[in-house]
Amino acid sequence: MLLTNRRSWDSSRVARTPTGTRGRDVVRFPLSVVRGLAVLAVRVAPLAAVLLIAGPAQAPAHDIPATVIVRLFVKPEADRLRLLVRVPLEAMRDIQWPLRGPGYLELDRVEPLLRDAARLWIASYVELYQGDTRLGNQQIVAARVSLPSDRSFVGYEDALAHLTGPPLPANTELIWQQALLDVLLEYPIPSDSGRFSIRPALAHLGLRTTTVLRFLPPAGAERVFEYIGDPGLVRLDPRWHQAALRFVRLGFSHILSGLDHLLFVICLAIPFRRIRPLIAIVTSFTVAHSITLIGSALGLAPSALWFPPLVEALIALSILYTAIENILGAKLQRRWLVAFGFGLVHGFGFSFVLRESLQFAGSHLTMALATFNVGVELGQLFILVLGIPLLNVVFRYVVAERLGTILLSALVAHTAWHWMTERASTLRQYQFQWPALDVALVLAVMRGLMLALMLVGVAWALRSLLSRLMQRPGPEAEVSSGTPS
Repeated sequence: MLLTNRRSWDSSRVARTPTGTRGRDVVRFPLSVVRGLAVLAVRVAPLAAVLLIAGPAQAPAHDIPATVIVRLFVKPEADRLRLLVRVPLEAMRDIQWPLRGPGYLELDRVEPLLRDAARLWIASYVELYQGDTRLGNQQIVAARVSLPSDRSFVGYEDALAHLTGPPLPANTELIWQQALLDVLLEYPIPSDSGRFSIRPALAHLGLRTTTVLRFLPPAGAERVFEYIGDPGLVRLDPRWHQAALRFVRLGFSHILSGLDHLLFVICLAIPFRRIRPLIAIVTSFTVAHSITLIGSALGLAPSALWFPPLVEALIALSILYTAIENILGAKLQRRWLVAFGFGLVHGFGFSFVLRESLQFAGSHLTMALATFNVGVELGQLFILVLGIPLLNVVFRYVVAERLGTILLSALVAHTAWHWMTERASTLRQYQFQWPALDVALVLAVMRGLMLALMLVGVAWALRSLLSRLMQRPGPEAEVSSGTPS
């Protein structure tokens, strides 16, 4: 009986499909179940809507701000070091700020959260050193909200007076996304006579974080640093050897990370993999980019907005020209001239990186220029030391030298062509305006003529030096791309 009833109940749920379904089973729910679900949905839907509308209001989820500007003051005073920080409040994420109305901060309830935000998002990401000793026992002396129109962080004294003065009135209507967070941190120090360093790892506050850091030493002028992202350890008053080491590393890393400079050096060396030709080529390239690098650092380069895109396009052109010359057959007497001419362009490219980093040299600007150049040369030698034996192995065991030179150069030329067209399209977006005919233009032309005359003299001296270097027994003193290595 139980088996019969079960089968009869199953037959009400499962029925054979009509013709054409080939016996597949279709599940059919009883009509009473469907009606019950419909009634439940009709009754619950209005209640859910009411709960969504009348539910408690909360601050929206905090996204990472696209652009953040951080302002820092560092000042050692007797037995303590003060660090003043200003950041946008919206950069303090994962914190539910107490709000009222359309998004105004409840200033009388926000004080404890400000200190927590300062400790979590600022203090824990900043390291301060006196000499080689990291400063500890930091104390958050003050943390408060400021209006976006507040100008107190223009100077240190005004910023300190603002932080130690009265807070904003509780009835101030301030949208939380527009508010600024000001923080005063203090670190105990033995004395204010040591050399201080800071590691401000605050790039996490935004997608693009720009920091303006002002250091006020006990004796001497204020020093201003401006950088994007995390700069690593910033020595606020570096010694000469510390500045030298920093800029050697900068030059070395730049030549290795810049793919365009890397390809140009490789293209220069592909047909000439012997010691004497490489010395001639590398020497001419080094002398050329050193001239324009130093000249640009001294302010002799154009300051127009179109100049950096022009240099980038010319760097791509230099790679393309050198690769095509390798395919057609490069001559050493012409190659060192190519290295010298395009080395002038690459020197301007190096100067764009150096210009942003000279602020970290302290009072050792000349040392920074020289050691950055040393780092670039070390990077070039590192590339050649690794690349030349690899090319020799490829040309000996994989492909013939002439065919391999053509294939590698064609691949590089293809890449350089795309770079050049992209950078040229960027350059066309700038409008070139002829300068006004005045005394400043005359002086600029005179400086340009003096620089051109100096370049001609350097090229002549370099030609004489390299011709003596390349003198050797034999009917020919030039090396072509078809000469076996």
